[in-house]
This record gives sequence, C-alpha cells and structure tokens, in this order.
Amino acid sequence: ISAAPFLHDGGWDATKRYFLVAANQSNKIAVIDSKERELEALIDVGTIPHPGRGANFNHPKFGPMWATGHLGDEAIALIGTDPKGHSKQAWKVVQSLKGQGGG
Repeated sequence: ISAAPFLHDGGWDATKRYFLVAANQSNKIAVIDSKERELEALIDVGTIPHPGRGANFNHPKFGPMWATGHLGDEAIALIGTDPKGHSKQAWKVVQSLKGQGGG
C-alpha cells in the first residue's frame, strides 16, 4: 500500500477495521482499511507523530476518536474514526490539545 514516508507505529480504531499508523517523517497519519486492503486517508498532523498504539475513546461532541502525541511538538491530535456515524469528522484532526511537552 502506497502511503507516505516512513510508516512507523500505530494502532487500531475501536472497530478494528482501520489501522492508523504514523508516517513520522511526513507528519501524517495513514489510515489503512484492513477489510478493503487499501489506503483510506492521509491525515496531516503535528511534527513527528509518535502514537505508540494510539488511544481510542468517545468524544462527547465528535464521536469515536483516536489520539496521538508527537515527538516534535506538544500537540495531541484527536482524529475522528467513524465514517458512517460522524462522516464530517472522519479521518480529520477535529481537535488539537496542548500537552506539556513533546513525546
């Protein structure tokens, strides 16, 4: 699957259909649809995303989310992961939280 350099680490959305993986030298998150076996989206995020496995949770306004921190800045990016129930927020950074340091 062609994405962006360089796919590093990531984790599943809550449904376990989509794998979100950091392209840490491109400042992007690649969303892989494991059912269709194709790239679903490339999302611009902060500097050097480094999610580990990421974090899944339900946002009270935007629905299912996946979150990642960054090595190159303090931001925590919250990405919508529900293309059916919350299509306007799907595969977008819907909120960026200020952390207390990169990493």
